[in-house]
Amino acid sequence: MKKSLFVVLFFAVALVACKDNQKGEEEPRKEDIKIETGEMIPVAVVNIDSVLANYQKAVDANESLMKKQEDARLELNQKERALNNDAIDFQNKMENNAFLSRQRAESAYASLNKRQEDLQKLAESKSQELFEEQQRVSEEVRNDINDVIEFLNEDGKYHLVLTTSSLNDNVLYCASQYDITDVVIEELNKRYAEKSGKNK
Repeated sequence: MKKSLFVVLFFAVALVACKDNQKGEEEPRKEDIKIETGEMIPVAVVNIDSVLANYQKAVDANESLMKKQEDARLELNQKERALNNDAIDFQNKMENNAFLSRQRAESAYASLNKRQEDLQKLAESKSQELFEEQQRVSEEVRNDINDVIEFLNEDGKYHLVLTTSSLNDNVLYCASQYDITDVVIEELNKRYAEKSGKNK
């Protein structure tokens, strides 16, 4: 009797344990995973391409940089053209023995070399100057964006703010209620208008 009772208890315990294991191994069904639609996850997304295209300060800075690049290219091209013309003139004089002395020919050649070196240094200087200005503007715009994000998040509703762009798009999908790009652009332009006196 004791033996048969023990066997029954053993099988009962084994059956319960087996059912518990099956429950633990079951993966949650898709319909069981739900996000409460009334609650927003504390995350926001900002599209940097849109910010740079619509933030007036970034637009103005880009236009200014392009004009400086064009002016620098024009100046360098004019100096290079003048140098090439003088080099051709020097070559013609050498071929026609127009120099009155070897010393005058060497002096003209040295002058051409010096101008070529100066032109190369000028090109490097212009390039570095434009690069530094571009870096400065990029840092200013980045700081402006950070300031606006901090302002918009004074109440701490966002725990994480992500950026998306054509160059580095890690956000594959974003529901419209999480995209705060337009709000950021509006605040950036408002502040820029106030500082630059461009209020309408």
